[in-house]
Amino acid sequence: MNKAILQGTKTTDGTKERHPKGLYVLFATEMWERFGFYSMLSMFTLYLQHPVQGFGWTTAQATSVYSSYIGFVYASPLIGGWIADRFTGFRSAINIGGILLAAGYLMLALPSVPMLYAALTILVIGNGFFKPNVSALVGNLYREGSPLKDSAYNIFYMGINIGAFAAPIVAEIVWQRLGFRVAFTVASFGMVVSLLLFWGLRRHLGGQNMGKSEASRQLPTSSSQNAIETVPDSRRVMALVVIFLIVIVFWMTFHQNGSTLTYWANNNTAWNVSGVISNAINPFWIVSLTFPLIYFWRWLSKRGLEPSTPAKMAFGMLLTAVSFYIMFLAALSGGDTGKVSPWWLVGSYAVISLGELMLSPMGLSLVSKVAPARMRGVMMGGWFVATAIGSKLTVIGVYWDTWKHSSFFFLLASMALIMAGVLVVLLKPLKRAMPGV
Repeated sequence: MNKAILQGTKTTDGTKERHPKGLYVLFATEMWERFGFYSMLSMFTLYLQHPVQGFGWTTAQATSVYSSYIGFVYASPLIGGWIADRFTGFRSAINIGGILLAAGYLMLALPSVPMLYAALTILVIGNGFFKPNVSALVGNLYREGSPLKDSAYNIFYMGINIGAFAAPIVAEIVWQRLGFRVAFTVASFGMVVSLLLFWGLRRHLGGQNMGKSEASRQLPTSSSQNAIETVPDSRRVMALVVIFLIVIVFWMTFHQNGSTLTYWANNNTAWNVSGVISNAINPFWIVSLTFPLIYFWRWLSKRGLEPSTPAKMAFGMLLTAVSFYIMFLAALSGGDTGKVSPWWLVGSYAVISLGELMLSPMGLSLVSKVAPARMRGVMMGGWFVATAIGSKLTVIGVYWDTWKHSSFFFLLASMALIMAGVLVVLLKPLKRAMPGV
C-alpha cells in the first residue's frame, strides 16, 4: 500500500496529520464482514441448484432469488442509515447489524425453504444496519476539510476487497471438502470476528457515535462559494438523476458476477474448480489496479489532462461493454456449448474491474460534490436506489439456459455501450451542471 497514503500529511499549522487507529479498526471490521458476505454470495446460486446439498432449483429460480436478494441488500442501507441517524447512533446500529448477519448465515446452513427465506430477510435487515454506518464512521474520524479523507476511503476500500478476495477461495475449499452448510457457518464465523474486533477495539474510535444528521449539524460553514454552488439546485439534481439512470445498466451487468458469470465459470470454463472461485477474480483486480489508477489520474492532473468525473464514468461504461464483448467472443469460440480457457473470464474481469473503479467510487464522489447540501442525504440515497434497481434487473439471467450464452453476453455488452454513448453525448451539458468536477 502506498507509503504516503499511510503516513498522512501536514496540517495548516505544520504538524503531521496521520490516519487515526480507528481507521484500521474499521478496516478490519469491514474486511471480515465482507469476508462473510462474499463467502455466502459466491456460493449462493450454486447452492440453490445443488440437487443433494441444496434445493435442486433451476437456474432461472436461483437467479430470480439472487436478483431479489441483492436488490434488497443495496436498498436496505437507506433505512438502516435513517434509523442510525434518528435513534440508535452508528455503534449500536453496527452491533445490531452484525448480530443479525451472523445469525442469518447460520440459518442458511439449515436445509429448509422457509428457513432460507427467513435467513435472507434477516441478512437484508442486518446489512441495512451494518453497511452504511461503518462507512459513515470512517468519515467521522477526520476533521472537516482533511486531505486524508480520500485516502482513508481508499484504505477502507482495500479492506473490503481483501475480504472479498479471500472469501470465495475459503468457501471453495470448505464446501468441496465439508459441504455448503459448513461453508455458510464459516461465513457466520467471519461476521463474529468482525463484531469482536469492532467491540474489542472500540476505544480507538473515540466519541464517534453520532448519527449522520447530528454530524452534519456540526459541520463548519464557509462563506466562500466554489463553481458548483453557482449552479441552480434543480440543474444539479437533474444531472445526478441522469447519472443514476445510466449506472442502473452498469449494476445490472456488473452483478452478473454472482449468477450468470458464476454459472459460466462452473459449467463453461476448463478448470478443476467450481464457479465459486471465480468470485475472487474481481476483488483481485480491484486490489491490483486501484493504486496504479490513482497514480495515473495524478499523472494526468499534473499535466492538466485529467478528465472530468462524468468523462471517467463514460469510459467506465465503455470498459463494461468491452468486458462483456470479451465474454461474447468466449462464447462464440466454444463456450456456447462447451468449455473454454479460464483466461477469457480472467481477462473480462480485469476490464470490468477497471471500469468499476471509474464508476463506483467516482459516482459516490460525484454525489457528495454535486448534490445541494440540503439534499445530500437524499441524493446519496438515490445512488443506492439506482444500485438496487440495477441489482434487481440481474433477473435477466433467468434466460441464461434458454438463450445462447453469446446472445446473452452480446445484449449486456450492447446495453452498456449504448449507455456509454449516452454519457458521451451528454458530457457538455453535464459539465455545465457540474463545473469543477
